[in-house]
Amino acid sequence: MSTNKLTEGSIFKALIKLALPIMGTSFLQMAYNMTDMIWIGKMGSRHVAAVGAAGFFVWFSMALIMISKIGAEIGVAQSIGKEDLESAKSYARSGIQLNISLALIYSTFIIIFRKYLISFFNMGDIEVANMSVEYLTIIASGMVFHFINPVLTGIFNGYGNSKTPFMINAIGLCVNMILDPVLIFGLGPIPSLGVRGAALATITAQFIVFMVFVYKIRGKMVLFEGFNILKKPENDRIKGIIKVGLPVALQSGLFTVFAMFIARIISNWGPVPIAVQKVGSQIEAISWMSAGGFSTALSTFVGQNYGAKKWDRIYKGYFVALSIVSVIGLFATALLIFGARSVFSIFISEQEALSYGIVYLKILGLSQLFMCIEITTAGAFNGLGKTIPPSIVGIVFTGLRVPAALILSSENVLGLNGVWWSISMSSVFKGIVLTSWFIIFLNKNYGINMGTFKKRFNTC
Repeated sequence: MSTNKLTEGSIFKALIKLALPIMGTSFLQMAYNMTDMIWIGKMGSRHVAAVGAAGFFVWFSMALIMISKIGAEIGVAQSIGKEDLESAKSYARSGIQLNISLALIYSTFIIIFRKYLISFFNMGDIEVANMSVEYLTIIASGMVFHFINPVLTGIFNGYGNSKTPFMINAIGLCVNMILDPVLIFGLGPIPSLGVRGAALATITAQFIVFMVFVYKIRGKMVLFEGFNILKKPENDRIKGIIKVGLPVALQSGLFTVFAMFIARIISNWGPVPIAVQKVGSQIEAISWMSAGGFSTALSTFVGQNYGAKKWDRIYKGYFVALSIVSVIGLFATALLIFGARSVFSIFISEQEALSYGIVYLKILGLSQLFMCIEITTAGAFNGLGKTIPPSIVGIVFTGLRVPAALILSSENVLGLNGVWWSISMSSVFKGIVLTSWFIIFLNKNYGINMGTFKKRFNTC
């Protein structure tokens, strides 16, 4: 299986070739979630609220996944850039070993404390809370597959092969799309399972994705030649993965915690706004998952060129990626502001939820460009192995959402809309601050100035 070498040739073509399958994989994940929301939404906003509350703990698991995913992905990419295959193999194996350990610990925690975790939201509806507990329990039972598939995807991406994980995840989406309506509403002898059916469809699809990954890598990918998961972990590699991945994981985990506090604030207006935020975040994923695809591609591109010590390509690659995601961000802004009613009504048609959702999307639309450039810039930092700066910016400004939401949502200010404004404006600040930081960082540390860069940019 050949690698996509990113240290030579056209930067634009290299990024597009790598990014498109990654974006496709991201959209497949979004489609997983949207498929659930569309079918569950047909059962009413209370069911959406139940899945939404449980979804925060699935979302939080991404923090733990990011430790091994980012660490292994960057380690593999930089090793490939140095043409050190043994080091790349070591990062891949160590990343998987760490990932499985974290999956087992987290799933056990979720199953034991599931009722206490859901009670945090104080939803005031026992039936909704019970449905949420059922959904979370089923998801936790298959959590190991939820954990390992992103890490395997990251290893492939770091190697420069983003097409294979896209194809594999597409299989999982097809399975999920077929199972969702069957298990949620029932068919023939299969009873209607509601939110339990949505959870079963998800973990079944994730299991199938894992099995296809296993089939694909056995004897067909050089990174996994002689792979033995029971081999004694290499402490130096594990520490290296944690060092790089932990800041990203901390940011992701705190992002979820802050979002949970925001949801707690929103719950003062009842379960409908919680459902609105859940659906709205899935719609907004059009832009942040697209940007995330380019962020991952840029991380791999920067990682390989960092390993090969090609600083000019890193600088040029960053601005090429930034130009592309800016177009995506502007498109998302137009879609959310001018198409709010049409888009939101696809998921929930209840008038109360629809009226909330239209306002939510219009306010969030104003921040899409800035969110896209922040996510992309984080990928550039990650490729250099410098994961702390984007984590600091993300944690600080996302954390400020909570006090801002409390202030702006008071009755004598903006009410519920104040929560939406706190989310939107924090994304604007994150984009401006992190992009400025990265440009200053490159100029200071690698001696690349704008004059030299502009002269060479047309070689991209």
